[in-house]
Amino acid sequence: MTEIRPPGGALQILGKLRDSGHRALLAGGCVRDHLMGLTPGDWDIATGAGPEEIMGLFEHTVPVGAKFGVVRVMVGDASFEVAQFRTEGPYLDGRRPSEVKPANEREDAQRRDFTINGMFFDPVANELLDYVGGREDIEDRLIRAIGDPAGRFGEDHLRMLRAVRFAARFGYEIEPETLAAINRCARRIHRTSAERKYGELTAMLTGGRADRAFEMLRETGLLAEVLPEVAKMEGVAQPPDEHPEGDVWKHTIKALARLNAPAPALAWAVLLHDAGKPETFSETDRIRFINHAEAGARIAEEICGRLNMPVEEKRLIRDVVKSHMKFLDVEKLRESTLKRFLREPFFAELLELHRIDRLASHGDLTAHRFCLDKRAEFGEEALRPARVLDGHALARMGFAPGPLFQEILSALDDEQLEGRVRSMEEAEAFVRRRFGARLGPEEGGEAG
Repeated sequence: MTEIRPPGGALQILGKLRDSGHRALLAGGCVRDHLMGLTPGDWDIATGAGPEEIMGLFEHTVPVGAKFGVVRVMVGDASFEVAQFRTEGPYLDGRRPSEVKPANEREDAQRRDFTINGMFFDPVANELLDYVGGREDIEDRLIRAIGDPAGRFGEDHLRMLRAVRFAARFGYEIEPETLAAINRCARRIHRTSAERKYGELTAMLTGGRADRAFEMLRETGLLAEVLPEVAKMEGVAQPPDEHPEGDVWKHTIKALARLNAPAPALAWAVLLHDAGKPETFSETDRIRFINHAEAGARIAEEICGRLNMPVEEKRLIRDVVKSHMKFLDVEKLRESTLKRFLREPFFAELLELHRIDRLASHGDLTAHRFCLDKRAEFGEEALRPARVLDGHALARMGFAPGPLFQEILSALDDEQLEGRVRSMEEAEAFVRRRFGARLGPEEGGEAG
């Protein structure tokens, strides 16, 4: 095989471990990625040295999992995980082994998750060390659990989601016995923490081929366990004139296929934008989904909360889902309402969701182009004009602080966005005309 050329920091660590009498190999994902012709993102090292020996050899270390034999070693600005060869005791919590014991590399390979992740590379001998058949499975484009698949998934239930993510990302199939084990064990995923499920699902949504990942989640039974609200989209019919692609599930899959290295919040919003359709479905003269955006926003917020998403991300997903149907009559909006819409803090994500939504259905991008043209026409200054009258000015005009303040300022904002108020004098005249003339406090009270 072609020689793997790790970065200088990894070479320094490998060299120092070898010079100290320890076996040291590149391990896992970096070996896999090289064999696939990809650029490795992480360079992990496996060694015969224990965590205390590793920390004694290097100046800058962090014992991120020292109890499991894992130490992070910093070389300059780069960090590398260095792990001792080990075997593992029973997994009692569906995530971590109860104990670990030092082992050799062959034994270490046997405790890993999938064959494609169980290989080592010796950079001194320029030799691939494959004790689990990983290279063959890469050639055959297969995701295969090492050893007994049910046993591997029983140790760490998240591995079922990882199998789907790897298969989707690389365009591989899941080996039949491994696939059958996922189907049998799918319900165990409920024992996995919300944060870990969120991480894997987000990686599926943002890592490429999200459409295939979610089709595979459905086929394995995992979708109904982790996102039952999304699973309910299958079979929910849509009006064929607006959605020639088919039901809500098919539309969502087509939308996911349009994602291109998205930020997590946008990817989740695309997945969940029609989550309200199953519960709002009705059919009389035609199929309708009355208030499905509002229902979808509520469902999205429930899902985000269940997965313990960051607060700001949860809010952004909810707001984008709730607002995604506002493009329907965007060309008929008053200028002030349109400008408020175009300046929403989440408008960039909303506009991209709308584009994807349209391309995944009838393909009409008229509203998308209209919004782009209007944003360019208005410019930032017209969308966010500096306020010409503030609360202090209203107090000087004799208005007492309170709910009326916000009503007046909101009305003034409308007038500025409509272009009818441009100066303080025009603003004061509008306020007196709309809300009544009042004397300033220094003049002794209100005018009659």
